[in-house]
Amino acid sequence: QAPIKAACEDMSCKTGFPEDVHSAVVSRSVHGGQPLLNVGFRSCDGNKKIHFGSSEPEDFRVGEDGVVYAERSFQLSAEPTEFVVSAQDKETQQEWQMRVKLTPEPAFTGDSQKDQRKIEEIIFPWQQYKHSSPLKRQKRDWVIPPINLPENSKGPFPQELVRIRSDRDKSLSLRYSVTGPGADQPPTGIFIINPISGQLSVTKPLDREQIASFHLRAHAVDVNGNQVENPIDIVINVIDMNDNRPEFLHQVWNGTVPEGSKPGTYVMTVTAIDADDPNAQNGMLRYRILSQAPSSPSPNMFTINNETGDIITVAAGLDREKVQQYTLIIQATDMEGNPTYGLSNTATAVIAVTDVNDNPPEFTAMTFYGEVPENRVDVIVANLTVTDKDQPHTPAWNAMYRMTGGDPTGRFTILTDPNSNDGLVTVVEPIDFETNRMFVLTVAAENQVPLAKGIQHPPQSTATVSITVIDVNESPYFVPNPKLVRQEEGLMAGSVLTTFTAQDPDRYMQQTSLRYSKLSDPANWLKIDPVNGQITTTAVLDRESIYVQNNMYNATFLASDNGIPPMSGTGTLQIYLLDINDNAPQVHPKEATTCETLQPNAINITAVDPDIDPNAGPFAFELPDTPASIKRNWTIVRISGDHAQLSLRIRFLEAGIYDVPIVITDSGNPHASSTSLLKVKVCQCDLNGDCTDVDRIVGAGLGTGAIIAILLCIIILLILVLMFVVWMKRRDKERQAKQLLIDPEDDVRDNILKYDEEGGGEEDQDYDLSQLQQPDTVEPDAIKPVGIRRLDERPIHAEPQYPVRSAAPHPGDIGDFINEGLKAADNDPTAPPYDSLLVFDYEGSGSTAGSLSSLNSSSSGGEQDYDYLNDWGPRFKKLADMYGGGDD
Repeated sequence: QAPIKAACEDMSCKTGFPEDVHSAVVSRSVHGGQPLLNVGFRSCDGNKKIHFGSSEPEDFRVGEDGVVYAERSFQLSAEPTEFVVSAQDKETQQEWQMRVKLTPEPAFTGDSQKDQRKIEEIIFPWQQYKHSSPLKRQKRDWVIPPINLPENSKGPFPQELVRIRSDRDKSLSLRYSVTGPGADQPPTGIFIINPISGQLSVTKPLDREQIASFHLRAHAVDVNGNQVENPIDIVINVIDMNDNRPEFLHQVWNGTVPEGSKPGTYVMTVTAIDADDPNAQNGMLRYRILSQAPSSPSPNMFTINNETGDIITVAAGLDREKVQQYTLIIQATDMEGNPTYGLSNTATAVIAVTDVNDNPPEFTAMTFYGEVPENRVDVIVANLTVTDKDQPHTPAWNAMYRMTGGDPTGRFTILTDPNSNDGLVTVVEPIDFETNRMFVLTVAAENQVPLAKGIQHPPQSTATVSITVIDVNESPYFVPNPKLVRQEEGLMAGSVLTTFTAQDPDRYMQQTSLRYSKLSDPANWLKIDPVNGQITTTAVLDRESIYVQNNMYNATFLASDNGIPPMSGTGTLQIYLLDINDNAPQVHPKEATTCETLQPNAINITAVDPDIDPNAGPFAFELPDTPASIKRNWTIVRISGDHAQLSLRIRFLEAGIYDVPIVITDSGNPHASSTSLLKVKVCQCDLNGDCTDVDRIVGAGLGTGAIIAILLCIIILLILVLMFVVWMKRRDKERQAKQLLIDPEDDVRDNILKYDEEGGGEEDQDYDLSQLQQPDTVEPDAIKPVGIRRLDERPIHAEPQYPVRSAAPHPGDIGDFINEGLKAADNDPTAPPYDSLLVFDYEGSGSTAGSLSSLNSSSSGGEQDYDYLNDWGPRFKKLADMYGGGDD
């Protein structure tokens, strides 16, 4: 058995086999289960899960650790045996392969060893036979005995082995050489030969575990290189020495055994290999147990087969609850276990005692209590706790609960908490307090797997669960729900329709009677009495209403109690309305077109009645007696129960629009009839019967209502335009008036005014400036009323009588502008004082008018005393100088 010793050439790691082809020498006799070699697969990632396989699974198998075992016992042939070992990553599916070549070990006996010691020369064999001249040489079928050489020889080296010689060396000068692995092929230089004397020597110690034998070929040639002898084969066997200790395939072996196992139960197998010859004592191993920990209940709970390494139990008493794991020290010794000469090695076997269900679950109490409000589901009402000595979270520990009594209707279920192993009693069906106030359940606990043979469930595996139901305020419910009422349509408002009442399921609660209200009434036809639930109508019931579907009208009502908390319930009232003949049929369509000639001129009409059978069709169609022109010009014929055909009676009718009244009567009892107007457009038609003057007829047939609507739209549009013009004109006047007033920031008293724009002068204004030279014609009515005074005036003297301005005879636009500004300034209490400067929007530059200082007042203002202006402060000093007669 030669293990592979893989060497890493560089520091980088490469996952895979160390070589593509691996050769190994094994014994000819192979028995089943014999380890042969280790493929030496290297995984850079220790977490990879590698699966090994063999191309010859019937002969060889590869363990998870890479050791190749013989699957059966057989004899190796003389030729090398080859097969392929594959390795596959279970996660990535990556695969590696290596070809294995097994060579049988050459057999030799003690006699051959004696022959080796005697043979000192190997002579090239030949024989002479005389049939003709010259003499001829013929190879003999001799087999040269192998040369046996012990491994690990200490020398001295080179060590002579044998001398190769030809009997023709007496007559010829010969040269000897050897070829083959160990000579001129790798590993080269192990064997050398003297070319003159033919002495074959070994140059260094041999190792059988690397190469068990060498196959060389000896040659003899003359000085010219011509072959003078046929080559002969030389086999050199390396004799095994006990130089290798046994090696376990794993340093730690893991196994399991169920608790309570009987003596003789197989546990596991440990395997060691020895690189020495397995057919000799050097490679024959024996196993034994050195120690066991712990030593309870017996120090010898296990034994091992000294040849196969199988570990079995020899004593009873394995109990996981007491000892969960045993640790054994296993020793393997070669030389058939000889303690004196054999080499040994140890490994550890860890045996875990697996759990079996030998402990039933037991409740921690005999009775459990819980409570649940009525009508609640998916509520946990009680926790059932158990104890189990088996290994947690295993089938022997996981508990299952079943109810053996107290719940015949299946209102409860018991679930298992996977973490705590508790039983959770859960309500799955609503419980009514008025029916059941308490439940007493009987519960049994079991494991997922049956108990071990001979173990029974104790009384502690059964418990009682007492559950109290709590009364809560429940919602009232209508009976029946929905309630169907059949009623003819047309029931007048204020009529009693029915009584719709509810019941309260809480019989044990002190609460007043129910109150009723309306929740949904799409057509607002009904009302309900809040005390007794009597429903009356508030409008006429109409089957043809849009809120009635398939003769059915639905209304929803609410019943509420005064419990804590208040609860309410809803009920649906379905009113099936029976049809009465309350609708007269009408013609459809309302408009039609026909030709002015007799052919073709048929118009198909349909009678439409919202009522249903028997108050609808078949219908009777006829034309009224008045006016007489109707029957004179038209005729009508019924073609089915709902359809009729209107056509011209005369040959020609002038194009235009005609209102044709049609009397339609239904089949109800009593009958209902109506006169419907059919607007018929008579037109000129082409040969295909299509109107050719439809546009003219449509334009001529514009109704009075349409014309009035158009006129009203035109009048409203004109009024809006007029109002807009008036508003724009008024806004312009208001803006012009406001511009005459001086803004407080633009006050000229003791201020410097800045004008943003001076303009281009009055040359570009086409105004009659002569109008400005009539100050005496100012209107006299622009006199400031007596008693109106500015807030900043000081009433020191009596209010003077201001001169009256005469009116100018229509001074034009400029005059109107100035007069309006004067009126606004005189009547505005916030305007500057009289005779102060007024700011106008635009004065221009380079005016052709004279100085305004040359204008004289129309009154005798120069005779007035203006000295009092000096007392009004510095703001009026300029006025006092201008009117007070100063030097300036």
